[in-house]
Amino acid sequence: MMPSNPPTKGELTLTGTVEDGVEKGCTILRTPVGVYLLLGGDRTLIGEGNRITVRGRAEPGLLTTCQQGIPLHVLEVRAA
Repeated sequence: MMPSNPPTKGELTLTGTVEDGVEKGCTILRTPVGVYLLLGGDRTLIGEGNRITVRGRAEPGLLTTCQQGIPLHVLEVRAA
């Protein structure tokens, strides 16, 4: 499910469940408002199946090899 209004380059706080992406090495966060590709962040907290809250900046125009989710540069992560 994609958000009705794609995020801008502003800062977002999102809560969701971490999943492995379809491409190796890609990690996504599935939230009620959409799917985000997690770039950076503490990988001890960002593990498949974990429910987390992240704060970051969306980069909707950034091209990646992951082909899934809106790229999100993670600034902070915590368990939800």
